[in-house]
Amino acid sequence: MADRDPLRVGILYSETGVTSTIGLSQLQGALLAIEEINAAGGVDGRELVAVRYDPQSNPVRYAQLAEKLIVQDRVNVIFGCYMSSSRKAVIPVIEKWNKLLFYPTLYEGFEYSGNVIYTGAAPNQNSVQLAEFMTTNFGSRVYLIGSDYIYPYESNRIMGELVMQRPGSEKLGERYVALDATEKDYRAIMDDIRDKRPDFIFSTVVGDSTASLYRAYAEAGFDPKTMPISSLTTSEAEISQMGPGVATGHFTAAPYFQSIDSPANQRCLARLRARFGDGCVPNLCWEASYFQMHIFANAFRQAGTDGIAEILPHILGSEFDAPQGRVKIDPTNHHTCLYPRIGRVDAQGQFTIVRQATRAVYPDPYLVTHSLGDWTAKLDTLEL
Repeated sequence: MADRDPLRVGILYSETGVTSTIGLSQLQGALLAIEEINAAGGVDGRELVAVRYDPQSNPVRYAQLAEKLIVQDRVNVIFGCYMSSSRKAVIPVIEKWNKLLFYPTLYEGFEYSGNVIYTGAAPNQNSVQLAEFMTTNFGSRVYLIGSDYIYPYESNRIMGELVMQRPGSEKLGERYVALDATEKDYRAIMDDIRDKRPDFIFSTVVGDSTASLYRAYAEAGFDPKTMPISSLTTSEAEISQMGPGVATGHFTAAPYFQSIDSPANQRCLARLRARFGDGCVPNLCWEASYFQMHIFANAFRQAGTDGIAEILPHILGSEFDAPQGRVKIDPTNHHTCLYPRIGRVDAQGQFTIVRQATRAVYPDPYLVTHSLGDWTAKLDTLEL
């Protein structure tokens, strides 16, 4: 019977290329959720099956494979993309065929598509809190470094505007590097930082070149106690590539860290490691990839189909107890209510959570409320 056939979903996460470390973690999040759903009887008795391809960290390939999933494999829903350039390559394909994309990555905001569910942080769920924290604790003279594509440009613009609201603020530099940048590509930047002596560095470097940035910082002899790197894109996955102690003392803002001390998170991590081994590196994008699959499955059970017109009303407004806390898809903008946190890297490459939201923060992808202080009351001080 057709209604007992396997339910196929498309998976597009990079298993090779410059963003493969984070891409593999996203893939593991999706596969873990699929296995949990199937172990619990599937979706209305139907096995959930992943039709997966490796886009190799290449936006053009992402678009080609999205088309293949829709036209040849006949899937209605795709889970995938890390970099904003890959998301922007896939969205025209998704919209052309009126299918649905679940996107589990923080991004620069200022976007809406009726065919996309955004489960990563919008700028008001990470950038605002990080700017508040860094300028309060270190000062408001910032140096911006990013990878050379759209997400870093836009995130640096937002961070610059937030920091410049502070008295005595100054943007001392803004530099961009190739996605495959090595340590030598950062040396001139480190020399410039030594001359200008910012209060903190803001990094929107992504992928393998993140480790090169932090190594170059360490080799320059800088001290994170007085001039730390702060980031939205440096997670446990990137830290795992750096070597012991390289990232210690630096800061990241994210809704999720492995170190969240809750039974739900500990249980989920135990299942992940039982399935994929101790070498996996769960992070904010892994967690979003995991919980969004469960949100889809729950909505399918209510809709009885994955056609976008039928399933979307059951996705919008839906909630799920994710490892970070109970999340909700905002029906007005397709983004997700999340829990901003700020973590400081410890000697083991994990994050000590120094601030965290007392309740979920609603997504404001267009930064209608675009000023410091608006969300501060929602962050508890845990440690510093």
